[in-house]
Amino acid sequence: MSRKIVIVGGVAGGASAAARLRRLNEQDEITLIERGSYVSFANCGLPYHIGNEIKDRSKLLIQTPELMESRMNINVLTDTNVVAIDRENKAISIEADGQHSEIAYDVLILSTGAKPIRVPIGGSDLEHVFSLRNIPDMDNIISYVQKNDVKSAAVVGGGFIGLEMAENLKALDLDVALFELGDQVMPGIDMDMAMEVHNHMINKGVDLRLNQSIEKINEQTVQSSNGDIVNADIVMMAIGVLPESTLAEEAGLDLGVKNAIKTNDVFQTSDASIYAIGDVAEVTHAISEQEVHIPFAWIANRQGRLLADHLNGKAVEKFNPIGTAIAKVFDLNVASTGLNEKTLKTLGKQYHVIHVSGQSNASYYPGATPMTIKVLFSTEGEIYGAQIVGRKGVDKRIDLIASAITFGQKVTDLQRIEIAYAPPFSSAKDPVNMAGYIAQNVLEDEMKMMQVREIDDTKYQIIDVREPIEHEMGHIEGSKNIPLGELRTRLTEIDKTAPVVIYCQVGQRGYNAARILKNEGYDVINLDGGYKLYKQNYLSQTKIASKFNQVKNDTNINKHVEEKINDTEQSGEVEPMTLREDRRFVEASGLQCPGPILKVKENLDDMQDGEQLEIHVTDFGFCQDIESWAKVTGHTVIKNETEGSKVVAVIQKGQSIPVNVMNDSNGHQLVETKNGATMVVFSGDLDKALASFIIATGAASMGKEVTMFFTFWGLNVIKRPGIKVDKQGLDKMFSQMMPKHAGKLPISKMNMGGMGSRMIKHVMNKKKVDSLEVMINKAQSMGIKMVACTMSMDIMAVTREELIEGVEYGGVATYLGDTEKANLNLFI
Repeated sequence: MSRKIVIVGGVAGGASAAARLRRLNEQDEITLIERGSYVSFANCGLPYHIGNEIKDRSKLLIQTPELMESRMNINVLTDTNVVAIDRENKAISIEADGQHSEIAYDVLILSTGAKPIRVPIGGSDLEHVFSLRNIPDMDNIISYVQKNDVKSAAVVGGGFIGLEMAENLKALDLDVALFELGDQVMPGIDMDMAMEVHNHMINKGVDLRLNQSIEKINEQTVQSSNGDIVNADIVMMAIGVLPESTLAEEAGLDLGVKNAIKTNDVFQTSDASIYAIGDVAEVTHAISEQEVHIPFAWIANRQGRLLADHLNGKAVEKFNPIGTAIAKVFDLNVASTGLNEKTLKTLGKQYHVIHVSGQSNASYYPGATPMTIKVLFSTEGEIYGAQIVGRKGVDKRIDLIASAITFGQKVTDLQRIEIAYAPPFSSAKDPVNMAGYIAQNVLEDEMKMMQVREIDDTKYQIIDVREPIEHEMGHIEGSKNIPLGELRTRLTEIDKTAPVVIYCQVGQRGYNAARILKNEGYDVINLDGGYKLYKQNYLSQTKIASKFNQVKNDTNINKHVEEKINDTEQSGEVEPMTLREDRRFVEASGLQCPGPILKVKENLDDMQDGEQLEIHVTDFGFCQDIESWAKVTGHTVIKNETEGSKVVAVIQKGQSIPVNVMNDSNGHQLVETKNGATMVVFSGDLDKALASFIIATGAASMGKEVTMFFTFWGLNVIKRPGIKVDKQGLDKMFSQMMPKHAGKLPISKMNMGGMGSRMIKHVMNKKKVDSLEVMINKAQSMGIKMVACTMSMDIMAVTREELIEGVEYGGVATYLGDTEKANLNLFI
């Protein structure tokens, strides 16, 4: 008997259900209603068309209404809004072109998807503020960028859409700031894995602002929760999504977590004739067994097919997803499946953690890139979840682990998975196999593991079994360096009566050292993830941001003194076409730390002072390693940046800093060895403050170490807005007479009661010149040192609480010390 099946919502779940229903049954009358103009499109591909990665817009359109009607005999109604459900009479009310009508149903399927989360922010209704959920949103964003000379963007939210938009807006050569209210991006992964993503985003030039929200949106700037003013010609709201369940709620259907529609094992709602699938519906997580909301496309598509099978009398499996996901973040791929540590702690579950550092393919085969795998499992070996960060092969590995979870395999079974092996694709012991081996060591061999977050609190002996050169580059405070190769002959240096924590770079040598000590009767613990994970998680985020923004700005200067490396795609890797003949070149792709550093050392040992070495590395961690090593060993890093899928670094032997280089008439190079710039900022006038920061950031861009010494009236330039400090007597009078912060500074000429400064700000805004507040933020991100004169602070009644974060405090001696290293000194 023919049934009237009405589906509200297309895209993934609704369109999949409609197609499967027709394939299984030719008699049913199927109607698909979509409020937009596009019934089935690739919404996950929208950011990549904005960034011009997907050039052909039509590729995003999966099915058109015409094709669904002609090929599948499905009645498709687009640009039609369902306004109400009449459950008693089994009918829905629709509106199209201003006309109202009703459609009867025997079966109603709700696949209305999700809607962007909206928060009350001043200015969020301005024309340059967007969210991205459908094709028209995408078209509007592209049109606005093309028509309005957009140069900067603010992205609000660090989830999938936020990260994808940040990457694709950077692809349009925009300055991008990303605001995330939490302390990390991608809440589906844990902080120890997210830190690598943070570092990479900063390295790619994103102004990453964690623990910050936006309080106000202006025409060309946004104001953050900590008072910063950031340029933003366009604002992307990507805070997250909620189920679009208004229709269900008004119809009286039962709702659950986040107001998602409650359903049973066959997707049936509290009304037996109404079903719900996709982003609008609640699901039961396979591992936690809790009701959750997981707005993923695979889930919606799978539910659509299963529901169609059920409606046609087929037995269907109980659908309990595990939440497998992956995202591209510039050159990194970030994937997760199952539960993370935060969730496991909330559930009160006991679990083990292991980190595996592996390669995408055999390390000796060109193009090998590193990846880090984190696996969480129970004391009985049940796999709770996994997370992977890397550049190639991440999807393959997360899918293997997700399959193991889905089919009930234990963590030790990961070593049994027979993986297709050839050097271009994997290693004989794939990283997934290695996870199984390490888990076996933990569960069956009682190998003790310590997490990096615990190491600073331990009172145990800490032994670094890396090579001395690695220890010199950086080590855990209080650790003793005994290389693995010397361990057996130096056992007397380790107290056998006290526990020992062993660490190496990523954990493998640490494991071998732990085996040696355990067999000798020591109580030994291996540091999971090694020094690489420790450094990644405990290196100050502020310092990382400063360093990488400095590298980014230095690039503009390097282009004038170096030949540009021309890149071309070859076998999926970016390879240099031309190299400078006066440099030694080393290819270190595929090598993990300390391999690239050892290559640098052995080559520099054979070179003369002043000669340069260029090295190409596929491990992004090398960016930090080479800076630390060069500082310790007395060499100079000339260039350190990512080009395509590689780190390209140029190291000069010795400490000569070729910043100011000229050739005399005989072709000899004259090198200025002082590389600093200092300035006293005495004035509190807006125009002079602007000049100070223009000069300071310009000098920093040229590679100079800049110190700005703020004294007397200049202290007003670095005051923080919104801070009130109770003062008495003369101190109170001084405070009342002086500007409250940088946004209130007068100009030195024609101030006219503040009218002049407002005119200058208006012209600057119109000409797209950064405001003083933005200049100050950029100066800090470039590592410019700002020093407040403590003697002047006392005289001017300025307290430390009133000054912006990041300012240092000192006297004349501090300033004069920096002038000794400077070849530029100004008084403003």
